[in-house]
Amino acid sequence: MKNFVQMGDTLTLTAPYAVASGAGALVGSIFGVATGTVASGDEGEFKTTGVFDLAKTSALAISVGDKVYWDNTNKEVNKTASGNTLVGVATTAAANPSATVNVRLNGSF
Repeated sequence: MKNFVQMGDTLTLTAPYAVASGAGALVGSIFGVATGTVASGDEGEFKTTGVFDLAKTSALAISVGDKVYWDNTNKEVNKTASGNTLVGVATTAAANPSATVNVRLNGSF
């Protein structure tokens, strides 16, 4: 196949803000987790698939299988669709309060 470019599970993207290694970022409509620390405006590698422990809204309980959305203002996931971007589903439960939840990324749409 002559038109194949790459698998797409890791993409080189320009960070829209400073992103720590292991933190999520929304680049346009692409959500990924940084494989290393990336300065704002620099290119870096971002994983778009897999399961990651991501920051979440602390005062929120999340159940296994819940859809999770990226809150780009607070740089964390929650269960609020309005104004946020769907990034995947929870693969573990997370209590209220707690800082993180495991999320299987859905890849980019």
